[in-house]
Amino acid sequence: MEKNILLIGGSHGIGFELAKILVDEGCTVYVASREKDDLGNLEVNHIVFDATTDTLNTDSLPKELDGFAYLPGSINLKPFKMLSLETFEQDMRLNFFSLIKVVQKVIPLLKEKSSMVFFSTVAVGTGMPFHSSIAAAKGAVEGFAKSLAAEYAPKIRVNAIAPSLIDTPLADRLLSNDKKKEMMAKRHPLNRYGQPKDVANLAAYLLSDKSSWITGQIIGVDGGLSTLNTQ
Repeated sequence: MEKNILLIGGSHGIGFELAKILVDEGCTVYVASREKDDLGNLEVNHIVFDATTDTLNTDSLPKELDGFAYLPGSINLKPFKMLSLETFEQDMRLNFFSLIKVVQKVIPLLKEKSSMVFFSTVAVGTGMPFHSSIAAAKGAVEGFAKSLAAEYAPKIRVNAIAPSLIDTPLADRLLSNDKKKEMMAKRHPLNRYGQPKDVANLAAYLLSDKSSWITGQIIGVDGGLSTLNTQ
């Protein structure tokens, strides 16, 4: 698909896998992230951008975009009594408020029949201990995605992906040894935790014309964790 696609945070993990897929499919990909070196020899257009502090400069983008994905996220897994209000504010700022700032900049560039993809977590729809901060922030993302999808239909499609545990740098602490890896795999009905490409494949599909009748959806990529009880 020959499209102009913007990825916020596409230099590692799910974002990097998504960038590779899109490049292979013939897209012109723009990656806005802090580090360019992480992209290696991947043929993308890099924009220096820190989602926590910067306002996106659209001068480096084409006049029209076919799609956009916002990938920055956080994992703050602590008991509620150990979480400060500042922690909740930080998670909300990175996962939600920074997303809003980028969307406000990007929407004027989006073409007819374009697509936006946001990222949530399985912990929004399935209550999990120690997830109160990130679940609250990503819950805001889900509500925002659905409202935006309704407001901008049929011009722009908006969907969100809700993964379970994915083997990315964010999850290093949860997968730091073989025992933890085995335990995390067994939590999922498919008996494994996710890989970045598991999620990136769906994101690429949602950015493509193949998903042209899908909008306003929160789609789980979670090895069955949110819907199946196999214990």
